[in-house]
Amino acid sequence: MDIKAVKMKPGRLSVLCSSRFSNKAQGGMKVPCSKFINQYSLVVLMLVSFDVQPVFAGADRVIVDKSDRIMTLHEQGKIIASYDISLGGAPEGHKTQEGDQKTPEGTYALDYKNENSSFYRSMHVSYPNAVDRAQAEKRGVSPGGMIMVHGQRNGFGWLSSIMQHFDWTDGCIAISNDEMDEFMELVEPGTPIEIRW
Repeated sequence: MDIKAVKMKPGRLSVLCSSRFSNKAQGGMKVPCSKFINQYSLVVLMLVSFDVQPVFAGADRVIVDKSDRIMTLHEQGKIIASYDISLGGAPEGHKTQEGDQKTPEGTYALDYKNENSSFYRSMHVSYPNAVDRAQAEKRGVSPGGMIMVHGQRNGFGWLSSIMQHFDWTDGCIAISNDEMDEFMELVEPGTPIEIRW
């Protein structure tokens, strides 16, 4: 095959062949020049011609600092997002029983997403774990549960600029609805969440 030039542009592959091959009969048939290109060469040329965009994996760890009311999303040790948060009415200390208005402390997992909650989107924190359940059982109480990262109460997203200045949840971690959209894009189920004072 006689190739005069190969032009490469992002997303485009152009091969210009010599005109003496483009209309030359091959085995009694007229074959366009492009039929002479080795299929492996074509694949290599196509791969090289595409723009390669880095794939963004999202957060591999979430850290909640209850004392500063900040939640940060981390990817490979770097902060990729940060949110001001609201907590429950008694935020200091580890959650020990249902109704104590505390957010648990320790390392858990964000184990599933919930698009049909009473709040604008949510993601579940895997509290209580086996230790939490055992401690609550010793004390004869329920450890509670359904701790979520969520947006504002449905229908009240417009109040987030006011509500986020108060601790108004029952122990969940609340952010604005716009922030919740970003959070749900960046965090996948199974991501560890570390909650500390």
